[in-house]
Amino acid sequence: MNLKEVFEFYRGKKVFVTGHTGFKGAWLCRILANAGAQVTGYSLTPPTDPALFLMAGLEGRIHSEIGDIRDLPHLRSAVEASGAEIILHLAAQPIVRDSYKDPVYTYETNVMGTVNILECARICPFVKSFLNVTTDKVYENMEWEYGYRETDRLDGYDPYSNSKSCSELVTHSYKKAFFSDGRCAVSACRAGNVIGGGDFANDRIVPDSVRAAMEGRPIVVRNPHSTRPYQHVLEPLGVYLMVAKAQYEDRSFSGYYNVGPDDKDCVTTGCLVDMFCESWGKGLTWINQSDGGPHEANFLKLDCSKLKSTFGWRPRWCVREAIDMTVEWCRAYEAKEDVTAVMDRQISEMFRY
Repeated sequence: MNLKEVFEFYRGKKVFVTGHTGFKGAWLCRILANAGAQVTGYSLTPPTDPALFLMAGLEGRIHSEIGDIRDLPHLRSAVEASGAEIILHLAAQPIVRDSYKDPVYTYETNVMGTVNILECARICPFVKSFLNVTTDKVYENMEWEYGYRETDRLDGYDPYSNSKSCSELVTHSYKKAFFSDGRCAVSACRAGNVIGGGDFANDRIVPDSVRAAMEGRPIVVRNPHSTRPYQHVLEPLGVYLMVAKAQYEDRSFSGYYNVGPDDKDCVTTGCLVDMFCESWGKGLTWINQSDGGPHEANFLKLDCSKLKSTFGWRPRWCVREAIDMTVEWCRAYEAKEDVTAVMDRQISEMFRY
């Protein structure tokens, strides 16, 4: 599918985005605002300080509703007021290590939050397309070398991953129980690890690398041999918009889709940090230092054949290009330059407009 056509489809469309103040949410809202969509965002206050959402130039361009996804009355009121035809559900507690610290909050947010937004879609007759954004970690991880397929067993190990598996099951139940009449098309996208400018989260390798680089110290890598499907943040965002558009126009496209890089870009964390050090320059180095943290999968990648065969989709950038684009944004941020100009340039390269 032509991503320029996807971009143009959203002009004038009413879109409701949960989790809009997060890293991916801020990038998504910038895309939609640039496309001319009428965007309502619903989320907690930005989860990091600094926060990409506050520097993404969105004030006055979208309607931002600060609220908790667990608060169904508030959420329903916001959805009803938006009149949204399309819901993109990104709100989540997204950090594996934080899920060990507070599993109850993680399950409340990731499972009941999904129930709540699907309930809003059920109640509001104007919603035509619903997309739940989950993760590659929903699968039962067998440490296999092949990529997981959409038909493989769901059973995330840690509370974050498992709660997202549960979120998928909730989505599947609502789809069968309430949307089989075709009124609203429902899909879920399972994305790999995303990187890009403006991610300030803790316990993520690229933000940790950026902080170390700016502070002039070596990067601490706790598991350099783990393999992950790394991709630039714009890759899955383009897919989310593509799937939401396709099923809006033809509900036969609703389903479950993996979104990840090609096999050559499923690299070890050590390899990723080597690329980052090379791109950043200035003699940046890293050290291997395990902190004895909780269990995390060692090997994980996705089979994206379904997405490719259904839509003719291919990743736009390799992992090295994704790293270079991340460093470009971070250099602009460090120099106090206009980071929205970098965002817009990268968005236009993705959607070719």
